[in-house]
Amino acid sequence: MNELSKKEIFEDKIKRVIITKEEIDEAIKKVGKEIDKLYDGRPILLVSVLKGAFVFMADLCRAISVPCEIGFMCAKSYYEGTDSSGVVKITMDLDKDISEFHVVIVEDIIDTGRTLSDIVKLLKARNPLSLKVVTLLDKPSRRIVEFEADWSLFTVPDFFVIGYGLDCAEYYRNLPYIAEFGEK
Repeated sequence: MNELSKKEIFEDKIKRVIITKEEIDEAIKKVGKEIDKLYDGRPILLVSVLKGAFVFMADLCRAISVPCEIGFMCAKSYYEGTDSSGVVKITMDLDKDISEFHVVIVEDIIDTGRTLSDIVKLLKARNPLSLKVVTLLDKPSRRIVEFEADWSLFTVPDFFVIGYGLDCAEYYRNLPYIAEFGEK
């Protein structure tokens, strides 16, 4: 397959843009100011859930002016498909003591709630000073586990979304916007 046809196939699966780069940028600035106000100079630890939240984390940490450190965790539940497997596996854990931090978990999307619920339980057991969750996208219609983020930038309907860090089989993370995945 030549490069042009790969690109055409890639673009053919972008059904429509649902959240523009400009809308994302504006929402991140707003939540960054809210986080600044809440923590008012107290150091925080931003914990990105890899891989999907890495783009959001990068932009969010630049929108925050309070001192912050960053950490990374990796949890899987999709395993290269478009439906959650129902099993959450922590594949990379934090490498620091969080008991002296106000922790803010940075997530790309809350779908069933399983992943975030498991991560929150794990981190709360480590006694952080406080723990909050910020998610780029929330899909409450798919919730299986009761879970609500402290900050949700956008609510999306029940369709598979890609872009701005979110993928399908590791592709589409580099899109600067959120799009619906599927046939045009």
